[in-house]
Amino acid sequence: MVQVHQIDDVAALSQHRLAWNCLLMQTRGATFFQSLDWLENYWAHFGGDQQLRVLVVEDGRDLVGVMPLTVRDEPTRLGSLRVLTYPLADWGTTFGPIGPNPTATLVASLKHLKRRERDWDLLDLRWIDTTWVDHGRTATAMAVAGFPCNRATWKTTQCVDISAGWETYWASRSSKLRNNVRRQEKKLRQLGELRFSRFRPSGAIHGEDDPDWRTFDACVGLASRSWQGAATDGTTLSHPEIADFLRDAHAAATHVGAVDIAQLHIDDRLVAYCYNYHCLGNVFGLRTGFEPELKKAGVGAVLWAKMIEDSVLKGDQFIDLGHESPQVKRRWSTDEKRIDHCTHYPLAARSQLLRAKHWVARAITRGDGAKV
Repeated sequence: MVQVHQIDDVAALSQHRLAWNCLLMQTRGATFFQSLDWLENYWAHFGGDQQLRVLVVEDGRDLVGVMPLTVRDEPTRLGSLRVLTYPLADWGTTFGPIGPNPTATLVASLKHLKRRERDWDLLDLRWIDTTWVDHGRTATAMAVAGFPCNRATWKTTQCVDISAGWETYWASRSSKLRNNVRRQEKKLRQLGELRFSRFRPSGAIHGEDDPDWRTFDACVGLASRSWQGAATDGTTLSHPEIADFLRDAHAAATHVGAVDIAQLHIDDRLVAYCYNYHCLGNVFGLRTGFEPELKKAGVGAVLWAKMIEDSVLKGDQFIDLGHESPQVKRRWSTDEKRIDHCTHYPLAARSQLLRAKHWVARAITRGDGAKV
């Protein structure tokens, strides 16, 4: 018999660590953001004004799946609303139930929520990988559980499919890009010894859990010297408001073997970096930076080319470049992945007003003649 246990205290999750890790290894399209280590660090820094809702689905003695959720206050034009969603907050691009049976986990978890007294104003499951993973199961599960929903695009992200190998991928890029990279690399070599490196420890289980703070701090230092140092959105690698969070996330990712840093040096000088997380052949590009004075010299492009080629050698299958700066990333991407969200609006005044507002916004975007 399927049962769902709700855990509202992050400390109580430690007893499920081994089972959680096992389920993550069986999750299609798994990312570091779905790990317990990510959740624990995220919660330590941002959980103070949120309410944890981790749903553990079991069938007898067997663990079927885990569905981490959070209730967070979000501002809208109608006032603050309590939103029940995944604990990702746009740090990554995709999220979903953990385990090899996502449909069963979704249905059981959502039915559990339906039976409980509602302590949220909006159910909005975001960061759904419609293109490669979900295939409509979230919207179907919500309907089955009694949560009819609207499905819409949350974001799109640029992805690189390298499963066919480097030669096949590189041949698929435009001749202009290939020629530019070759020319830029040649010019950079005239400035000194050009050296590419990759920091990707295997994790504590393999005796490789040294965070190498020198490498991490070099990336932060370069970020502070670039445009990121003056950015005010609070999401850059060097921004003081999230510096401690990202540092702790680096330690957590190193511990489980998920950190991945690609760097380009000229002599002993770091000139470009890509700070990534990786999991089961999937790489997610969290942040990228390069020396401003070498931007026109193409250090970013040369680093990306070398990183993608090296990822093939390491056995990676996909690289998620993220949703920022799509015009630049389209030169490298093979696929534009659609990320959806499924929203249920309860029969409450503010929720229904928000639903009407969202309907109008979608109608305007579609250009179907709706008027404000």
